[in-house]
Amino acid sequence: MLAPLTQKLRGRADLTAAEAAAAAGVLASPEGGSDDDKAAFLEALADKGETSVEIAAFATAYRASARDPGVQAWAPRALDVVGTGGDHAGGFNISSLVVLVLASAGVTVMKHGNRGVTSKCGSADLLAALGLDLEASPEKCQRALDELGFCFFFAPAYHPAFRYVAPARKLLAARGRRTVFNLLGPLINPGQPAHALVGAFSSDAVRKIAGALDELGCAAGLVAHGVIGPERGIDEMTTATPNFVRGAGRLRAIAADWTPSELGFAPSDFADLLGGDVAHNVGLVEAILAGRGPKGLVDTIVLNAAAGMWVVGATNDIRAGVDRARDLLLGGAVAGKISDMKRFYRS
Repeated sequence: MLAPLTQKLRGRADLTAAEAAAAAGVLASPEGGSDDDKAAFLEALADKGETSVEIAAFATAYRASARDPGVQAWAPRALDVVGTGGDHAGGFNISSLVVLVLASAGVTVMKHGNRGVTSKCGSADLLAALGLDLEASPEKCQRALDELGFCFFFAPAYHPAFRYVAPARKLLAARGRRTVFNLLGPLINPGQPAHALVGAFSSDAVRKIAGALDELGCAAGLVAHGVIGPERGIDEMTTATPNFVRGAGRLRAIAADWTPSELGFAPSDFADLLGGDVAHNVGLVEAILAGRGPKGLVDTIVLNAAAGMWVVGATNDIRAGVDRARDLLLGGAVAGKISDMKRFYRS
């Protein structure tokens, strides 16, 4: 069934939500056609330009087919802190430490992530190195929410059907082509938390993801892209860049370009945000917690943690959470949370 939809897309016509959902099912099926057929559809969709309606329909289909972690009781108050990846900016895993700050602040976090694909260290790589068990059962994740205040859903464990579209995605990646799947990660958290703090690889992706979050009924979301230069950026809100930001749900009215100074921070050097492989990034975590981390990196973690507090409604604005986020990060609470995490996953 992909062929007629591919032709429709080549004519620059948008898919209906029902057509996009049907295509999502075919792409993730072993009987969905050849890898070339799947690649042709994804390429045509990307060439036409994915709409928020199409993206949301894909996300709805993949949420429904995901392994259910059974965390519905936590979802209405929970937040995901996640980036699309694919920015090739070489940044540190900012969201991973933001999760630990927020959990230390009493914000329930359900993080969805993967190992590094276009980077040397993904969120899963860093958190695993700090003691998290990527293969934890849904029951263990439920206990983690109760005892640690956060859990991690390792994407390959919760979306096994994605293996059927992986060859087509690799065909396109070899040509330097992104697809709708590069936009879906932040939208298909199997726990379906009601709130989202999302980093996107481009300003256009910010608009699309914010629109899709609205389509999906997100209670409150904030999507940001740090603008490094023309056609270059990072999938984070940072204190080293202007930030292109859009809101969703309760924050739908947010449509801004925020500078660090507007948010109460001195502008920092982008070099402060750079990461490396897993060992390098673990060393950066240790330096940050010891008060020796690069100032721009510390400030960016604090900024995003304060933004997360605001998104879930724990503060009235971003500035209101800055001092608390900094105290938690540098005052021992996050170090304690890492120790608790290690004990929890060893038990």
